[in-house]
Amino acid sequence: MPLLMDTRAVGKVAVIRCNGRIAAGEEAEALRVHVNGMFGNHKDFVLHMGDVGFVDSSGLGTMVRLLSATRRIHGDLKLCNVPPVVAKVLKITNLHTLFDTHESEESAVSASYRKTSAAELAASGGRPVVCVEKNGDVLAYLRELMRRAGYEVHTTNSLADSLILMRVMRPAMLIVGPSLTGSSSARQSFDAACKTVPVIELGADFSTLDAGDAASRLMEKIRLLATSQLQS
Repeated sequence: MPLLMDTRAVGKVAVIRCNGRIAAGEEAEALRVHVNGMFGNHKDFVLHMGDVGFVDSSGLGTMVRLLSATRRIHGDLKLCNVPPVVAKVLKITNLHTLFDTHESEESAVSASYRKTSAAELAASGGRPVVCVEKNGDVLAYLRELMRRAGYEVHTTNSLADSLILMRVMRPAMLIVGPSLTGSSSARQSFDAACKTVPVIELGADFSTLDAGDAASRLMEKIRLLATSQLQS
């Protein structure tokens, strides 16, 4: 059975949901290539193991090598939702002490953020901002635009993941794109969270505006928000 991987970014953390076997041959190699290919954009990873039914010695060796590779670049590879059959393998091999293992994705992602040192936070620049937008190209644009404006930027295309980022980062501002979708419970929780943090809405035409005009409009909204906060 081939190893299937569903990957998404939760802020700076890449969450990889694995389904199948992590075993010698194509499966282990696919995982290695997949993670290595993301080192340009990520150094912190979470492997969701809930749908992994088998790990052999070669597959576990691949996981150990990937853990070492992430730590060499000052990142980490955490595990979550580890099923009993895999937990038993980790225990027998005594590698359960090597991997940082969590019961849920949110716990693993939160731990990835907590390890960030005060020095790293200081070096990152300004206040944290969370951007939520379903269009990946718009998210990339927002990330670079806000970084160059001096903010520490965390992006996601998921309402549920935005809640994790808001709980972890306590952002100074939330930038929200149009037509975001999610479960009714995620929407309710998201709407409640938006009452506790300043929100800037991009508008339905943001993705088709001239890039310079889009930047000017967004910066003006941020300026007006800052002015209103000073006056209140």
